[in-house]
Amino acid sequence: MNLKPAVKRWSTGIAALLLALSLAACGNETKDNQTATQEPAKQESQQTQTDQQDQLKTTYPLTLQDATGQSFTFKEAPKKIVSVSPAETEALFAIGLGDEIVGVSDYDDYPEAVKSKPKMGGIMKPNEEAMIAAQPDVVFTGISMSEDAVKKLRELQIPIFKTAPKTVDDVMKNIETYGQITDHQAEAQKVVDQMKEERDKIVQAVKSLSEDQKKKVYIEFSPGWTVGKGEFMDELIMLAGGINVAADTQGWNQISEEKIIKDNPDVILFAKSVVDDKTKKGLGDIIKGRSGWDQITAVKNGNVIGMDDNLLSRPGPRVTQGLLEVAKAIYPELFK
Repeated sequence: MNLKPAVKRWSTGIAALLLALSLAACGNETKDNQTATQEPAKQESQQTQTDQQDQLKTTYPLTLQDATGQSFTFKEAPKKIVSVSPAETEALFAIGLGDEIVGVSDYDDYPEAVKSKPKMGGIMKPNEEAMIAAQPDVVFTGISMSEDAVKKLRELQIPIFKTAPKTVDDVMKNIETYGQITDHQAEAQKVVDQMKEERDKIVQAVKSLSEDQKKKVYIEFSPGWTVGKGEFMDELIMLAGGINVAADTQGWNQISEEKIIKDNPDVILFAKSVVDDKTKKGLGDIIKGRSGWDQITAVKNGNVIGMDDNLLSRPGPRVTQGLLEVAKAIYPELFK
């Protein structure tokens, strides 16, 4: 009996089996090596995320100074917050603190949820009794409240934390501070990142403008008043690629009608919600009706543009949206 073919077939089968086992072993080894390689990377990624989350957690007690130099120590995240500034209220809601807010100013109107919150008076005339009754852990106020008013409230043992933003970066830093105080740092960082993205897009869009292409801009937010250097509204004009004709002045100041005619702005921006109590005229009509202003380039070319003053006058999370509106008004061709 010739056994060679059978042996050959058997040997071939064994060889195939051994080859299969060898390949499987190699495959398992490769898979094991990949798993071994990937596992540390996965663990490292998870650890990085954990470290980042830990970095965004507030450690209490936390001690900070406000814009007046007053020192505050927070033993824990505030559970009851009052805001007597619309900009601050918007920032607090934006980082998810709606439930903790137990009082807002009489002028707060955004977001919609603020309308149902107890009112605490205005920036000029805060309701001290209402604030004391609310028993807040902290009261936030903004740039419009004077330091004298803040001092008076503190004498009543009201824990008032004041901000005074002069730039868009200041606004962002304040939002980060609110996040730190309230242990909402991740939420605050998300808002700030969005604001930076909005600002950078606008700056990039006007970056190529030469000096002689930049338009002269005049802005008026109350009859006869404009803004010069040292205020965030002046910075908005600059970031939008414009030249503020009042940049040779400092802060908010009354205008010289003759000077504005001489400056001859290409674009005039105004607060569209402002109406004169006596004449019932809107600010835009007041501006266009001034003697000699019909010779200004902006008036002649129909570039007297009403703005949403809340977007521009509130140094809060929507200020970069206000910046976009300014940029569109000055250079509509760049922001279609």
